[in-house]
Amino acid sequence: MASIRTLLTTCSLISLATAQEDASLVAKITRLERLVELQQAALKEKQTKLTDARKTLRRLQDAATTTATSTTGTATTTDTATTGTATTTDTATTGTATTTATATTTATATYSDIENLNAAADHLKAATTPTLVPSIFGNYTSGHRAYTDIENLKAAADHLWLILCGALVMFMQAGFAMVESGCCRAKNVQNILLKNLTDVCVGTLGWLVFGWAIAQAGPHDADGFRTAIFGTEEFATDGFNAHIPGKGIEPSTKMLNWFFQWAFCSAAATIVSGGVAERVNFPGYCIFSFLMTGFVYPVVVAWTWGYGWIAAMNDVGYMDFAGSGIVHMAGGVAALVGAIISGPRAGRFESGRADEFDPHSLPLIVLGTMILWFGWYGFNCGSTLKMHAASTGMLAAQVAMNTTIAAASGGLTVFIIRLNRMHKYDIGGFCNGILAGLVSITAGCGNVTCISAFVIAVLGGMIYEGVSNLMKTLRIDDPIDAFAVHGACGAWGTLMCAMLDWGLNTNTYHGWSGFSCVQVEGGKCLEKNVRGQGIAANIVEVLAIAIWVAAWSVVIFLPLRLTGFLRATDGVQQQGMDQAKHSPSKAYAMTG
Repeated sequence: MASIRTLLTTCSLISLATAQEDASLVAKITRLERLVELQQAALKEKQTKLTDARKTLRRLQDAATTTATSTTGTATTTDTATTGTATTTDTATTGTATTTATATTTATATYSDIENLNAAADHLKAATTPTLVPSIFGNYTSGHRAYTDIENLKAAADHLWLILCGALVMFMQAGFAMVESGCCRAKNVQNILLKNLTDVCVGTLGWLVFGWAIAQAGPHDADGFRTAIFGTEEFATDGFNAHIPGKGIEPSTKMLNWFFQWAFCSAAATIVSGGVAERVNFPGYCIFSFLMTGFVYPVVVAWTWGYGWIAAMNDVGYMDFAGSGIVHMAGGVAALVGAIISGPRAGRFESGRADEFDPHSLPLIVLGTMILWFGWYGFNCGSTLKMHAASTGMLAAQVAMNTTIAAASGGLTVFIIRLNRMHKYDIGGFCNGILAGLVSITAGCGNVTCISAFVIAVLGGMIYEGVSNLMKTLRIDDPIDAFAVHGACGAWGTLMCAMLDWGLNTNTYHGWSGFSCVQVEGGKCLEKNVRGQGIAANIVEVLAIAIWVAAWSVVIFLPLRLTGFLRATDGVQQQGMDQAKHSPSKAYAMTG
């Protein structure tokens, strides 16, 4: 009995194992059959899309043949599809089972074929469909149409972005005013503030009447590049908007661009006021401010941001994302020339009088520096010029990160250098180091890595410190180190943004293309001597701006100095500009 029981148990276990094995095999077969079905369905979907695209292409070709006088391209597509086959063999022998499943699916029609056909269809459709101009008044003529919902959202986002960033750049004027007035003596604070206000107001008129037209207006060729040395259209906003009879005014984006670029123009002019502070007469400075914003700076923009000859000089052109060279170096060079021609402040380099010229208010300097740092996010991030795509938002974030890293790195560099030299903490030097880092990264904030931003800023802080000491050795009186911060670091940042471009390790160049490399026809990265072209263009930019601004600064400042219209007398300087020229006679009313 025991043997029979054992035999039955063994048979039961064998039967159970066989059943489980059979169930496993069935499940495998089912999965394979499902896989074949999915592959066949995907193939059918591809064939359907390919057929639809081919029908669309044929329809558009027929339409183009009857309506266009030119010969349109044809497209030929051949596709071959082999449907999947599944073979399953199941053999069971004495409790064992063997299953073989094979599924093969081949299709030569790929999605790239469909995309190519769709692109050809879109091209033909564009060739046979008249271009309609979007208008706020909709399709009031056969050549116009209403803005689409997407276009409306994009335009609103871009306008909001640039107005906000432009306002931040304008707020930097408060930072300049605080830094400059804090660096100078208390008896001249009102005069410093007056020049900052003047830069904004007089500069606005210069930009309005002449500046914008010279910097940004046409003529341009079909590729968008300038055909003249500077703009000769749209003076005093002529042509900004169009009158539509029976409808009203058709606006353009020129008002938005005018506002954003005006904020940069005002910043360039304000840099100069610090370099000539405490000894320049107000009327003479007003003349320079108007000419700087109405002619000198706009020509620099015309050659660069205005798609002038520097932008078109080779395959990649120059790179100056937010204006290390265009704005800061231009202002710094003008400040240097102004400081040299106007001469040092009375008694500035006399023995035993150095302490008389120390900054009168470090709190104002720190406050102004933090305001400038804050406004710099509008300066740099806003230079994306739009904000309606994910890639643009990501680029703005990269710019913000680079800007932050550079400010901190430059400030700490100068702070450590001076601590090592003087064995005391120098807050004023710390602040100027922050500004030196910001100026250094302004050109390359949109095309270098964060590590490169750190390197650029650290070396920029060292350059600032060296140039600041050199200026004192040469007895050039620059009360706020305008040239050392903006001129020297501006040139440095412009050169380094080309040398340390994102494509440094891949033999490519990014420049204005953001996260993408500069490409040739066909979508491939341009590689032939690409970095050399970028560096050459930026060297030319630095030299051209320096020569142009220096020459015209001499032309403006020198006659003013020779006629006695520029420099205040030693007596007025000794008395103080506020007491001699202003009412009330002092900036601070302190008692007790």
